[in-house]
Formats: sequence, C-alpha cells, structure tokens
Amino acid sequence: MRVGSFVLGAQFPGQGQGEALHRAVRSAEVAEEAGLDAVWLAEHHFVPYGTCPSAVTLAALLLGRTRRLRVGTAVSVLPTVHPVALGEQAALLHVTSGGRFSLGVGRGGPWVDLEVFGAGLRAYEEGFPESLDLLLRWLREPAVGASGDRFRFREVPVVPRPSESLSEEPGPEVVLACTSPSSVRLAAERGLPMLLGMHVGDEEKAEMVALWRRHARAAGHPAARIHGAAHVSAGVCQIADRRTDAAETLLKAMPGWLRQGLGAHVTVDGRDRRMRDPHAYTELLCGLHPVGTPRLCADRLAATAERTGVSRFALLVEGSGDLAATEENVRRLGAEVLPQLR
Repeated sequence: MRVGSFVLGAQFPGQGQGEALHRAVRSAEVAEEAGLDAVWLAEHHFVPYGTCPSAVTLAALLLGRTRRLRVGTAVSVLPTVHPVALGEQAALLHVTSGGRFSLGVGRGGPWVDLEVFGAGLRAYEEGFPESLDLLLRWLREPAVGASGDRFRFREVPVVPRPSESLSEEPGPEVVLACTSPSSVRLAAERGLPMLLGMHVGDEEKAEMVALWRRHARAAGHPAARIHGAAHVSAGVCQIADRRTDAAETLLKAMPGWLRQGLGAHVTVDGRDRRMRDPHAYTELLCGLHPVGTPRLCADRLAATAERTGVSRFALLVEGSGDLAATEENVRRLGAEVLPQLR
C-alpha cells in the first residue's frame, strides 16, 4: 500500500490565491519529510475550488524541490490541451526526474474552460478517446503522426523520448480518472490504472475495479498486469486524538470552501447543474475516509484496500484550510498512521 497526499491549492473564504498556493507547495515539501510516497496535484481553471491552473507546471516545481517523492497530476484536463504538448511536458519531467513523475489525465467537465481554450464542447463530449490515444502514442513511440477527426499532422520525431530516461521505467506512468462505466472501459482496454474520486465509497470502488478487470481480460491483457494494476483512490484525511475533533475541523472549514469553490463553476453551454449541499457532502466525506484517530485512519485505509483492491491513496490533507494545521496533519499521517500500515 502506498499513501500520498492530494493537493488542490484550495482557496478558503477570506484567503488569497497566493496563500492557497503557498500552502499547496509547503504541504508537498512536508509530505516528503514525513515519508509519504507521493503527492497528487489537481488542476482547475477560473474557480477558487483549486487555484492551480497547470498541474504539470506545479509538478515540475515540486520535482525540483524534492528528491524521493513521486509527483503526479490528478488530473491534467486533456480536452483543453494538445495531447502532444502535454506528452512533451510529461516526457521532459519523466526524463529529468529519474522517473518520479506520474501523468494523471481526465475528461474534466462541460465548463467554460472549453470556450476559453478554444477546444469546444465536442472535445469534451466526443474527442477524449482520440486525445488519449494520441497522448499514449507520443509517450511510447519514437515518431508520431495523426490523421484523426480532431488532430491531423505529418509524422514528427518524439523529443525527448521517454524511453531514454535513466530510470527503470520506459516512460511516465499514465493514470486515468474514472467516474463512469465508459471511462472504466477506456482505462481497462488501454491497460491504464484508474484514479477513483473521493465521493465514491468502498462498494462502488470495488465494483469499478471488478469491471476494469473484466474489460482488461477481454482486451487480452496478461493476468499479472491485470492483478498488479495500481489503482489510486482519492480521499480526505484529517487526524486528531478524537474522531469528533477531526470531523469538527473539517465541518467548520470545508463547507465554506465547497460552497464558494463549486458554486463558481460555469458551464460552457448554459446547461443546468446541481451543486451538492456543502455540509452534507463534508459529512459524507468524513464517513467514507480516514478522519479520526491515527488507529482509525490506519484501519480505514487498510479496510478500503482489502475491500476494493486499490493499492494507492491520494488523501486531501488541507481540509482545515490552515497552513500550520495542514503541516501537522501531514506529519501525523507520516509518523502515526503509515507505520501501522507497514
């Protein structure tokens, strides 16, 4: 089991964007000091829910500031970028970091981002498989051309080639965010591990892993690769000497952030969207994830791994909205929870 942090650069009410980003960077530095395995970086545009607009750029900064920690994107939103541009950035980080970079990609949402970046709604609704396959080819082949519906260009050499890294891995790991049966199938057919959302409970995660395995077998992937797939589960972690204190910390801070952050999303086509009740959603997260004493947190992580087959965790540790409290939370995760899991 490998445990990492999930960093959004969340802007809580009354905070500036620089403050949110400073907390994001500092929490990642502390994650390495505390012995966590990885840090996963979210990407959002135009909303205070997350103030990092380029997960791959922030990953570059953190790879330069750390020596052991794996740094991944969770996720880079593929419909709003050119797959070759993202592939070049991923290859660069893979080669220069000695293989410590993981590229998580996802479809994102029907947000105004599609208008701003010129991708259009079709890139979100129909174009994701083409973008994903072009990205994977760029990371695996020495030269790539395209003749699809969205991307057409003559063959060009891949520079730098991920396979020329000094690490043992031939290229950067690619993880796919999955929220539906269709995305699970997309990941399984390509042999990509899944990133599962923090709103999903153990039973649904287990069903998604089982579905992934069925599709992977049907696609002809070897059994060892199927059962060795290192899926990632996003969640929330808050540690205190009493469970009630941990939950109270999140219930005081997170609803205001969720209300402000999620409420700022604007759809590209004016379609209706319903926002979860922030307080009820926070209560749900407290019930699903490691929120409580170190013993409870360790037991919950172990139980989720056993029930679902998920072997990696990306835990939101900044739910208090406070820098000092976030640092303490990360240090306690490393010092008091991880030893119980190992």
